[in-house]
Amino acid sequence: MIPTEDLKTEEMKSLVKAKKGLTLLRPMVLFLIPLLLSNILQSIGQVFGMFVVGHWLGEDSLAALSAFFPLFFLLISFAIGIGSGSSILIGQAYGAKLEDRLKMIVSTTLSFTLLLSIGIAIIGIIYCEDLLRLIGTPVNILDVSVRYARILFWSIPVLFLYSVYTTLMRGTGDSKTPFYFLILSTILNVVLLPILVFGWFGVAKLGIYGAAYSSLVSTILTFITLLIYLHKVKHPLRLETKISKLTWFDGEILKMLLKLGIPTSINMIFLSLSEIAVISFVNKYGSEATASYGVVNQLLSYVQMPALCISITVSIFAAQSIGAKQYERLNQVIRIGILLNYVIVGGIIVLTYVFSKPILTLFLTSQNTITIANSLLMITLWSYLLLGHTFILSSTMRASGTVLLPTIISILSIWCIEVPVAYILSHSTSLGLKGIWLGYPAAFLIGLGLQYLYYRLSWKTKRIERLVS
Repeated sequence: MIPTEDLKTEEMKSLVKAKKGLTLLRPMVLFLIPLLLSNILQSIGQVFGMFVVGHWLGEDSLAALSAFFPLFFLLISFAIGIGSGSSILIGQAYGAKLEDRLKMIVSTTLSFTLLLSIGIAIIGIIYCEDLLRLIGTPVNILDVSVRYARILFWSIPVLFLYSVYTTLMRGTGDSKTPFYFLILSTILNVVLLPILVFGWFGVAKLGIYGAAYSSLVSTILTFITLLIYLHKVKHPLRLETKISKLTWFDGEILKMLLKLGIPTSINMIFLSLSEIAVISFVNKYGSEATASYGVVNQLLSYVQMPALCISITVSIFAAQSIGAKQYERLNQVIRIGILLNYVIVGGIIVLTYVFSKPILTLFLTSQNTITIANSLLMITLWSYLLLGHTFILSSTMRASGTVLLPTIISILSIWCIEVPVAYILSHSTSLGLKGIWLGYPAAFLIGLGLQYLYYRLSWKTKRIERLVS
């Protein structure tokens, strides 16, 4: 029989251990909240735009936007990769308290981003019509999609710089400043959109193109205001104005940035190419199916959004833990990230299932289109819980500099599972359009299994040995 004193001692140890395991919960949640609110605000702007376009300009106009966004996502994949790589470098430098290196990472990242974005914008403007034809955009919406695309491509340099800069700030643990400026951007976009779409207050009526121009103008104004603010408050990541203090390119940092960012960019490119492949399957079912795809994709992005925010939080806290060589802290980050995923993302999925039809009627007016969209949503929604878990594992590994194999696994799950399953089930069975959506849960399930095996059997032992040595 175990003495009472020993039992109490063991209970106290368990309580202390449990408490220690959650010491990072509060700072991670405090970082996550502005990040979530930032994405919610971004979503409000997108929802408002789709609501205006869908209800007042018609479902053909909504389909035109839906046909274009996979292409746009393909081209901005590079910015996402650069942002991911730079946030890892920033997080590690910040954790190690290397201020001069922080500034060098900022200048190198922004200089490279500017050059890259100009090139991508030029390519997009010249070839967007050919690319939209290639993916089988319905003829009745092609001209509108092309013109809309070309307007947004003009915004890419500023959009890239703004996106990367806010990612850099989050790498230092500052998620509040990007949130405040996103409030400004959202307000500007929501105010400008109806003015430009409907021609209020004497402004020329631009129709669907007003949505593109409002996005362009709000992004430019917000980015300029952000740069002024960072300079005024002497933010650690402000852009230095004196040439003597600024190294535009650092070869070593650029090499590391590309090493971390290129695999992520390639992953995003393959992801966007898969979306292009999927929408080419969807387009064969007509513009109603394309509009349904656009709305469902938008709703799923809202479910995916908190999962991405949690993975960003995990990545930044993990990078800081690795920079500070704190192994136990890294374990806490992973556990808390998984807990947040199943609580937050799981709750949103349940709510979306319950209120799916009322939500869809906000964007769509045709009952047939609503029925199509709802059936697609029912099939795939639950699997985004698995995707969130996958994000946390891959983000942790990327925070240590391990990017190649997680990227390969992600690409394989998309192109060897999602796309073939979507094609076979939609073309060779009676499922039709529903078969396309079954590719998503199949890919997410296999992807999680493969990432977990690599995380447990390889990364967790090899990388942690290096961290603690």
